[in-house]
Amino acid sequence: MRTAVMTDTNSGVQIKEAEENQIFMLPMPVIMDDQVFFEGKDIDKNQFYGYLESGKNVTTSMPSPGDVLDMWDKILASGYDELVYIPMSSGLSNSCAAANQFADEYDGKVQVVDNHRISITMYRSIFDAKAMADAGCSAKEIKEQLEADAYNSSIYIAVDTLEYLKRGGRVTAAGAAIGAVLNIKPVLTIQGEKLDAFAKVRGMKKAQSKMLDAIEEDLNTRFKDVPIDKICIDTATTFINDSDDEEWKHMVSERFPQVKHHKNRNLSFSIGCHVGPDAVGIGISVLSK
Repeated sequence: MRTAVMTDTNSGVQIKEAEENQIFMLPMPVIMDDQVFFEGKDIDKNQFYGYLESGKNVTTSMPSPGDVLDMWDKILASGYDELVYIPMSSGLSNSCAAANQFADEYDGKVQVVDNHRISITMYRSIFDAKAMADAGCSAKEIKEQLEADAYNSSIYIAVDTLEYLKRGGRVTAAGAAIGAVLNIKPVLTIQGEKLDAFAKVRGMKKAQSKMLDAIEEDLNTRFKDVPIDKICIDTATTFINDSDDEEWKHMVSERFPQVKHHKNRNLSFSIGCHVGPDAVGIGISVLSK
């Protein structure tokens, strides 16, 4: 039994990285002033955040049904017996529900996972799925395991500016103006279903400290009975310059030396369009494998 693992760029897995690990990747559509681009394929983060900062209209979209089904058909025709497809959380997009409807036509050969994750915590799920597939697990077994572990994760994001939350209707124009004057930095959280407010502090350093405290609280409460080698902490940012990531990575490694910490990643564009450039994120995940 050969089981393929398929996801999309909302996972934070880079296209080259997916190819190197035999993971099938669907680039997500990005719409900029009515032109369609595909994340990681024909638009990079410099172009994406450049568009955002210029004030142009930027949105992300779910993949077209045709693109999803074409990839499923190609995977199954290439020698795989079945596949597990892991899109972003159903609480953040309708793409998971749509994919589940399509999968009904494949007689169990396609299993769609509602992992309730996105970006850096979803990244962990993709590689857990790949490890299980390589160990001989079926698509159904992988789906059941990932869905059982879905909520064993948290993401926290500190936003440098309220401008992009204002554009998305999450903050009023007056609130954004006051926030700018007072140097307010909102900390947002994703706990499976949606992007929510977590805290408001003055200054990015305090915001980063607030996120580290939140991760420590998760370690000491929600995950206190989980073996430390089953927990992973990842960082992600929307910095255009990669060198700006180093200080944040160092802060996290210094605060949690006992926990696995992997290299910093870019927040996926579906989050980036809401938080804008220079946002800083951290995620904690319990590993399934």
